[in-house]
Amino acid sequence: MPLLLPPSSPCAFCEYLAGERPYTILDRTDLTAMLVTYEQRGRGHILVIPVHHRETILQIDKHERVAVMSDIVRATTAIVGAFDPEGVAVWQNNGLPAHQSVPHLHFHVAGTLPEGGTHWGDVPALTVAQTDAIAHQLRPHLPEVPS
Repeated sequence: MPLLLPPSSPCAFCEYLAGERPYTILDRTDLTAMLVTYEQRGRGHILVIPVHHRETILQIDKHERVAVMSDIVRATTAIVGAFDPEGVAVWQNNGLPAHQSVPHLHFHVAGTLPEGGTHWGDVPALTVAQTDAIAHQLRPHLPEVPS
């Protein structure tokens, strides 16, 4: 039985990457992108996504797997350098029952809050100017893409 997914058209992440809708892109390669989400559930909350539309983790190829994991490590390094959290949470959801809301594979990477954990439920939506400011804090700590 296939996974039950949210509606896939239009894909917000594909529109962000195409420049059709404003969004803060922290970094981008041929295979992956890092987005500073406007729903900050932790300190420096970043989404790591494949550039090519992949609805779930079951669809990425071996090159994307390596690139996505490398970017998860790079995002974690940037968050630790910029925000000095006591912990970093990494999570990913596949299918509506797992709370996947955007039908484009994405990993969340967020520094934990001072009281521990991350915010669940509704959080205030930040503006692009606010997420750009977060990206500005993160960029000096973002390692180069390994060659």
